[in-house]
Amino acid sequence: MKKHSILTLAALAITTLGLAQGVQQQQPGWTSLFDGKTLNGWHKLAGTADFQVESGAIVGSTITNSGNTFLVTDKEYSNFTLEMDVKIMDTTSNSGVQLRSHFDPAGHDGKGLVYGTQFEIDPSSRKWSGGIYDEGRRDWLYPTSLNPKAQIAFKVGVYNHIRIECIGNETKTWINGISVAYLVDTVDSKGFIGLQVHAVSNPDFAGEKVYFKNIHIKTSHFQRKPFFPGIYVVDNITNHLTEYEKTSGWKLLFDGKTSKGWVGAYKDKFPDTGWTVENGLISVHELTGKEGGTGGDVVTTDLYKAFDLSFEFFLTPGANSGVKYFVRLSPEEKNSGSAIGLEYQILDDSLHPDAKLGRNGDRTLASLYDLIPANKQKRFIHPMGQWNTGRIIVYPNNHVEHYLNGIKVLEYERGSQAFKDLVAISKYKIWHEFGEAPQGHLLLQDHGNNVSFRSIKIRILGSGPAKP
Repeated sequence: MKKHSILTLAALAITTLGLAQGVQQQQPGWTSLFDGKTLNGWHKLAGTADFQVESGAIVGSTITNSGNTFLVTDKEYSNFTLEMDVKIMDTTSNSGVQLRSHFDPAGHDGKGLVYGTQFEIDPSSRKWSGGIYDEGRRDWLYPTSLNPKAQIAFKVGVYNHIRIECIGNETKTWINGISVAYLVDTVDSKGFIGLQVHAVSNPDFAGEKVYFKNIHIKTSHFQRKPFFPGIYVVDNITNHLTEYEKTSGWKLLFDGKTSKGWVGAYKDKFPDTGWTVENGLISVHELTGKEGGTGGDVVTTDLYKAFDLSFEFFLTPGANSGVKYFVRLSPEEKNSGSAIGLEYQILDDSLHPDAKLGRNGDRTLASLYDLIPANKQKRFIHPMGQWNTGRIIVYPNNHVEHYLNGIKVLEYERGSQAFKDLVAISKYKIWHEFGEAPQGHLLLQDHGNNVSFRSIKIRILGSGPAKP
């Protein structure tokens, strides 16, 4: 097809989308939050950046050292569907739409602090537009790295149509009709809606603009938009699955109440000592401080080949543990300490000496233990006293990825020559074809320290789990 034909079809698609949106917004139940002429119904909070009305759009302009500035609704909203068109002109800019948010006048040393969930507008090379950020509070809740296919949805220099559904505990986002983020969270049930002009300190970035228009809201009689299947859900309700997740094939590996589905490694039942299941947690307790502990490792009763595994873990100071996969429990591979398998390292990097061993940090948190170090930024590591979320994806083609709190920290090809070369210089070189089993158990490690797990869920990629 000729280039001009492709461009014509693309323009027609965008025009058709715009017409459909206009018709929808005229239907009963939709309310305009912006009259196209004035800022009635809105007021500015926190910073000193500028908001004006130009040609039927709210235009926010950056001012050097203004701080984050927000134009927020006079009213608060609980359950709603929000739609608008947004344009940002430069990849150095950043903006967002606040949802169910709040204001602390005493925050930022009396300058005022806006806090709450935010629909991210990120035109940079990172491409996290449509992700969900917790402004002034918990940092990233749903980075768009969790849904890579949606990272191309936002276009710089043109208006993008965004849709946000905040209904009950669920927040879903779309950009130009593409499903982006799905968050389940119970922290905020009501608050204002806000438009952000991001702070800039470099004078070269002063005067950058972000445009908002066609801002409409619906607060009842919702028609939920279908969300593309198979997208990862950040579910902050413990040991819980949404109906969407269940339909997408996710299941809980830990029900929060019993040890069903788990047994001790090389045993036929769950350990009587060293582990507990209570208060929605499966926990290993500090008794020896050594690998293997007292209760020993616990493993799934089923075997897994290709999968998407997500789990939350809680470290105590100086603790060491791990989540292993492709664990084989054959007699010839029985180890005096922990059972053998590929390991997503769980470690207090600041206090445990293992963090300084190995090569290039390959024994630190979220690393493929003793093989590949995790490439992680400090801001994405939750501190002691908070839960962290790990994720391991093993694709049917043996491509493997580790994530920490939504950020991909490493990837490799299981069984490749590069993988074999790493094994050959690791502690695992004594094990024949280490890490190359076609299937194996999943394992929670007892390293003799206090560590807890919850919200352990899995989705099979390809054929289902097998029985040992």
